[in-house]
Amino acid sequence: MLRLSGGRLSGPEPPYGACLQPPLGAGNASAEYAPRPTAVREARAEVRRQLEKWGLAERDDLVDTAVLLVSELATNALLHSASRFRLTLAAAHGVLRCEVSDTGRRTPRVLEAGGAESGRGMFLVEALARRWGCHQDGPGKTVWFELGTCGCDGCGR
Repeated sequence: MLRLSGGRLSGPEPPYGACLQPPLGAGNASAEYAPRPTAVREARAEVRRQLEKWGLAERDDLVDTAVLLVSELATNALLHSASRFRLTLAAAHGVLRCEVSDTGRRTPRVLEAGGAESGRGMFLVEALARRWGCHQDGPGKTVWFELGTCGCDGCGR
């Protein structure tokens, strides 16, 4: 005869159980920005706001890195497409994914971090993100990166 008892089931935790997770249902957020000088600042503020809302702001390094890299992608969108851009954030299972979509068709390139005052945005994305990429999206493109949401080695993989 099968007997059920109350309480927690014993057994191993899921591999992402120790990773800092957003609240159930937090999932994703998206905002669109007009091509104006304040748009990049507004996108940075949105990243901070969402990470706080999802309970992921406890790790300053996660917040600072996400804000920096979104700032770079948003700046590239404004400089190279001079159009509206959309920021999309998604968090689940130890991964924060940030996407910036614009109407430009030019694929971003990673340049060497030389002494120039500009051109290092994708170098920073390459150096700090766990993964990143770009795909053509209708008349434009989406550039994305992923960060782990906790400090453990397997987080976000």
